[in-house]
Amino acid sequence: MTPTSTTQAPVSLYGFLTPKPGHANELGKLLMDLVEPSRGHLGNLQYHLHEQEDGRFFLYEVWRSQEDLDRHNATALLRAFMDELPEHVEGAPEAYFGAMRSSYPT
Repeated sequence: MTPTSTTQAPVSLYGFLTPKPGHANELGKLLMDLVEPSRGHLGNLQYHLHEQEDGRFFLYEVWRSQEDLDRHNATALLRAFMDELPEHVEGAPEAYFGAMRSSYPT
């Protein structure tokens, strides 16, 4: 799918979160608590959480549009998560986002 004036490319968001020492379980639970509700949000195409061998968490999301991602980010669920995040994360999350260039299966 190539974006046109009537279609938008899906938007991906992905990144790594490093737990503070002693906070891996708490951060993992906070992140897992986002998965199923986020998958149910309008416009979510994928939402996955991975745990790396080095203890970091990798989050991968795909949204139908930037508007859908913005709506998701404005939910009470995400606001509460973002309020708790600094207590459990070492440094800033390493996050990336952008429009998908490869076709997305429908």
